[in-house]
Amino acid sequence: MASVLRAAITNHIRLPVSQTLALNASKLWTVRSMSSHGDDHLDKSQVIDRVLEVVKSHPKIDPSKVTPDVHFQKDLGLDSLDTVEIVMALEEEFKLEIPDKEADKIDSCGLAIEYIYNHPMSS
Repeated sequence: MASVLRAAITNHIRLPVSQTLALNASKLWTVRSMSSHGDDHLDKSQVIDRVLEVVKSHPKIDPSKVTPDVHFQKDLGLDSLDTVEIVMALEEEFKLEIPDKEADKIDSCGLAIEYIYNHPMSS
């Protein structure tokens, strides 16, 4: 049970890894890097495509109006509850949790794309 729990946790956190490299036999250099759950970070075009698909799937949105630069309220006529629903759908799509403080700032496809693309745990 403990090994299963440990494996589940270590698959989702970054752990420091230190290595010591010998250079010129007299100098020692320490290299510190961070391991993650792999090099599976999404490229920006994948994020854009998936964010746009999530937004287009919202029932109150005309899919033909959705672009990477569209604003949820100004351009699509959504209210704050609709925006919350979109953010929740994005969390589910990318398997991440967006803190309320950050979620409140996401009011357009562009901001959603940037947040998710820059989030280290998005998948």
